[in-house]
Amino acid sequence: MTSTENPRVGVRARTRSAILRAAATVLAHDRNAPLSAVAEAAAVGRSTLHRYFPEREELLAATYQEALSEIGRAMDEAAVEEGPALEAMRRVVAAHVEVGDWVTFAFGDTANEVFDDAPSATDPEPDILTDLVKRGQEEGVFDPDADPNWVVQVLWALVFTGLERAERGHMPRHSVTPTVVRTLERGIGVRG
Repeated sequence: MTSTENPRVGVRARTRSAILRAAATVLAHDRNAPLSAVAEAAAVGRSTLHRYFPEREELLAATYQEALSEIGRAMDEAAVEEGPALEAMRRVVAAHVEVGDWVTFAFGDTANEVFDDAPSATDPEPDILTDLVKRGQEEGVFDPDADPNWVVQVLWALVFTGLERAERGHMPRHSVTPTVVRTLERGIGVRG
Protein backbone atom coordinates (compact mmCIF):
# COMPACT_ATOMS: atom_id res chain seq x y z
CA MET A 1 0.00 0.00 0.00
CA THR A 2 1.38 3.39 -0.91
CA SER A 3 1.25 6.28 1.50
CA THR A 4 -1.41 7.98 -0.66
CA GLU A 5 -3.93 5.09 -0.40
CA ASN A 6 -6.64 5.40 2.20
CA PRO A 7 -7.05 2.10 4.09
CA ARG A 8 -10.67 3.02 4.89
CA VAL A 9 -11.50 2.98 1.16
CA GLY A 10 -10.26 -0.62 0.93
CA VAL A 11 -12.27 -1.66 3.96
CA ARG A 12 -15.40 0.04 2.60
CA ALA A 13 -14.98 -1.67 -0.76
CA ARG A 14 -14.51 -5.09 0.87
CA THR A 15 -17.50 -4.57 3.15
CA ARG A 16 -19.68 -3.45 0.26
CA SER A 17 -18.54 -6.44 -1.78
CA ALA A 18 -19.28 -8.83 1.11
CA ILE A 19 -22.78 -7.38 1.47
CA LEU A 20 -23.49 -7.72 -2.25
CA ARG A 21 -22.20 -11.31 -2.37
CA ALA A 22 -24.33 -12.19 0.65
CA ALA A 23 -27.36 -10.48 -0.87
CA ALA A 24 -26.97 -12.46 -4.08
CA THR A 25 -26.76 -15.72 -2.17
CA VAL A 26 -29.57 -15.05 0.31
CA LEU A 27 -31.98 -13.25 -2.01
CA ALA A 28 -31.43 -15.61 -4.93
CA HIS A 29 -33.05 -18.32 -2.87
CA ASP A 30 -35.61 -16.20 -1.04
CA ARG A 31 -36.39 -12.80 -2.57
CA ASN A 32 -38.35 -11.87 0.57
CA ALA A 33 -35.66 -12.85 3.09
CA PRO A 34 -35.20 -10.24 5.80
CA LEU A 35 -32.22 -7.92 5.47
CA SER A 36 -31.02 -9.25 8.80
CA ALA A 37 -30.34 -12.55 6.98
CA VAL A 38 -28.24 -10.69 4.41
CA ALA A 39 -26.33 -8.87 7.17
CA GLU A 40 -25.71 -12.15 8.98
CA ALA A 41 -24.48 -13.85 5.79
CA ALA A 42 -22.16 -10.89 5.14
CA ALA A 43 -20.88 -11.04 8.74
CA VAL A 44 -21.86 -7.41 9.35
CA GLY A 45 -24.38 -5.79 11.63
CA ARG A 46 -27.72 -4.69 10.28
CA SER A 47 -26.77 -1.06 10.99
CA THR A 48 -23.67 -1.50 8.82
CA LEU A 49 -25.79 -2.91 6.01
CA HIS A 50 -28.12 0.11 6.29
CA ARG A 51 -25.19 2.54 6.13
CA TYR A 52 -24.28 1.07 2.77
CA PHE A 53 -27.82 0.48 1.52
CA PRO A 54 -30.45 2.50 3.42
CA GLU A 55 -33.34 1.00 1.42
CA ARG A 56 -34.03 -2.57 0.31
CA GLU A 57 -34.52 -1.41 -3.30
CA GLU A 58 -31.06 0.17 -3.29
CA LEU A 59 -29.55 -3.13 -2.17
CA LEU A 60 -31.51 -5.06 -4.81
CA ALA A 61 -30.46 -2.66 -7.58
CA ALA A 62 -26.79 -2.71 -6.53
CA THR A 63 -26.82 -6.50 -6.24
CA TYR A 64 -28.35 -6.81 -9.69
CA GLN A 65 -25.74 -4.53 -11.23
CA GLU A 66 -22.95 -6.41 -9.44
CA ALA A 67 -24.44 -9.70 -10.67
CA LEU A 68 -24.32 -8.48 -14.26
CA SER A 69 -20.74 -7.39 -13.73
CA GLU A 70 -19.72 -10.76 -12.27
CA ILE A 71 -21.51 -12.67 -15.03
CA GLY A 72 -19.84 -10.44 -17.63
CA ARG A 73 -16.44 -11.08 -16.07
CA ALA A 74 -17.09 -14.83 -16.13
CA MET A 75 -18.14 -14.65 -19.78
CA ASP A 76 -15.00 -12.68 -20.64
CA GLU A 77 -12.90 -15.35 -18.96
CA ALA A 78 -14.79 -18.06 -20.87
CA ALA A 79 -13.38 -16.60 -24.11
CA VAL A 80 -16.52 -17.55 -26.03
CA GLU A 81 -15.16 -16.51 -29.41
CA GLU A 82 -11.97 -18.58 -29.10
CA GLY A 83 -11.40 -22.18 -30.13
CA PRO A 84 -13.88 -24.76 -31.34
CA ALA A 85 -17.54 -24.05 -30.55
CA LEU A 86 -18.00 -27.21 -28.48
CA GLU A 87 -15.12 -26.26 -26.18
CA ALA A 88 -16.41 -22.68 -25.95
CA MET A 89 -19.90 -23.93 -24.99
CA ARG A 90 -18.35 -26.03 -22.24
CA ARG A 91 -16.52 -22.95 -20.95
CA VAL A 92 -19.76 -20.95 -21.01
CA VAL A 93 -21.51 -23.57 -18.88
CA ALA A 94 -18.60 -23.73 -16.43
CA ALA A 95 -18.48 -19.92 -16.21
CA HIS A 96 -22.17 -19.67 -15.36
CA VAL A 97 -22.00 -22.42 -12.78
CA GLU A 98 -18.97 -20.74 -11.21
CA VAL A 99 -20.99 -17.57 -10.63
CA GLY A 100 -24.17 -19.51 -9.88
CA ASP A 101 -25.58 -17.33 -7.09
CA TRP A 102 -25.12 -14.24 -9.23
CA VAL A 103 -26.89 -15.97 -12.15
CA THR A 104 -29.71 -17.21 -9.93
CA PHE A 105 -30.18 -13.79 -8.36
CA ALA A 106 -30.06 -11.83 -11.62
CA PHE A 107 -32.21 -14.06 -13.78
CA GLY A 108 -34.19 -16.16 -11.33
CA ASP A 109 -36.74 -13.45 -10.60
CA THR A 110 -38.41 -11.30 -13.23
CA ALA A 111 -38.77 -8.55 -10.60
CA ASN A 112 -35.13 -7.67 -11.36
CA GLU A 113 -36.15 -6.42 -14.79
CA VAL A 114 -36.96 -3.04 -13.21
CA PHE A 115 -33.21 -2.58 -12.61
CA ASP A 116 -32.22 -3.44 -16.14
CA ASP A 117 -31.67 -0.90 -18.89
CA ALA A 118 -30.83 -3.75 -21.28
CA PRO A 119 -33.37 -5.55 -23.51
CA SER A 120 -36.05 -7.52 -21.71
CA ALA A 121 -36.02 -11.27 -21.25
CA THR A 122 -38.48 -11.60 -24.15
CA ASP A 123 -35.96 -10.17 -26.61
CA PRO A 124 -33.64 -12.44 -28.60
CA GLU A 125 -30.69 -13.89 -26.73
CA PRO A 126 -27.42 -12.01 -26.64
CA ASP A 127 -25.66 -12.28 -29.96
CA ILE A 128 -22.53 -13.77 -28.43
CA LEU A 129 -24.34 -16.96 -27.42
CA THR A 130 -26.53 -17.32 -30.49
CA ASP A 131 -23.43 -16.69 -32.60
CA LEU A 132 -21.69 -19.47 -30.66
CA VAL A 133 -24.51 -21.88 -31.50
CA LYS A 134 -24.42 -20.84 -35.17
CA ARG A 135 -20.66 -21.34 -35.19
CA GLY A 136 -21.14 -24.84 -33.76
CA GLN A 137 -23.68 -25.55 -36.47
CA GLU A 138 -21.25 -24.37 -39.13
CA GLU A 139 -18.51 -26.53 -37.57
CA GLY A 140 -20.87 -29.51 -37.77
CA VAL A 141 -20.96 -30.21 -34.02
CA PHE A 142 -24.42 -28.76 -33.19
CA ASP A 143 -27.71 -29.80 -34.76
CA PRO A 144 -28.09 -27.63 -37.87
CA ASP A 145 -31.90 -27.66 -37.52
CA ALA A 146 -31.93 -26.35 -33.94
CA ASP A 147 -32.98 -22.74 -33.52
CA PRO A 148 -30.03 -20.92 -31.88
CA ASN A 149 -32.33 -18.92 -29.57
CA TRP A 150 -33.96 -22.17 -28.46
CA VAL A 151 -30.57 -23.72 -27.72
CA VAL A 152 -29.58 -20.73 -25.57
CA GLN A 153 -32.88 -20.93 -23.65
CA VAL A 154 -32.25 -24.65 -23.07
CA LEU A 155 -28.74 -23.80 -21.87
CA TRP A 156 -30.16 -21.36 -19.28
CA ALA A 157 -32.79 -23.89 -18.18
CA LEU A 158 -30.18 -26.59 -17.67
CA VAL A 159 -27.85 -24.28 -15.73
CA PHE A 160 -30.71 -23.11 -13.49
CA THR A 161 -31.87 -26.68 -12.89
CA GLY A 162 -28.36 -27.82 -12.03
CA LEU A 163 -27.80 -24.92 -9.64
CA GLU A 164 -31.17 -25.50 -7.99
CA ARG A 165 -30.56 -29.23 -7.54
CA ALA A 166 -27.15 -28.53 -6.00
CA GLU A 167 -28.63 -25.92 -3.66
CA ARG A 168 -31.25 -28.42 -2.49
CA GLY A 169 -28.61 -31.07 -1.89
CA HIS A 170 -29.79 -33.37 -4.70
CA MET A 171 -26.42 -33.33 -6.41
CA PRO A 172 -22.94 -32.14 -5.50
CA ARG A 173 -22.07 -28.67 -6.81
CA HIS A 174 -18.98 -30.01 -8.59
CA SER A 175 -21.15 -32.29 -10.74
CA VAL A 176 -23.39 -29.50 -12.08
CA THR A 177 -21.09 -28.44 -14.93
CA PRO A 178 -20.42 -31.94 -16.32
CA THR A 179 -24.09 -32.88 -15.99
CA VAL A 180 -25.27 -29.75 -17.80
CA VAL A 181 -22.62 -30.14 -20.50
CA ARG A 182 -23.45 -33.82 -21.06
CA THR A 183 -27.19 -33.14 -21.23
CA LEU A 184 -26.77 -30.17 -23.55
CA GLU A 185 -24.35 -31.93 -25.88
CA ARG A 186 -26.56 -34.99 -26.16
CA GLY A 187 -29.53 -32.78 -26.91
CA ILE A 188 -27.98 -30.49 -29.52
CA GLY A 189 -25.16 -32.64 -30.84
CA VAL A 190 -25.11 -34.01 -34.35
CA ARG A 191 -26.12 -37.64 -34.53
CA GLY A 192 -23.70 -39.91 -36.37
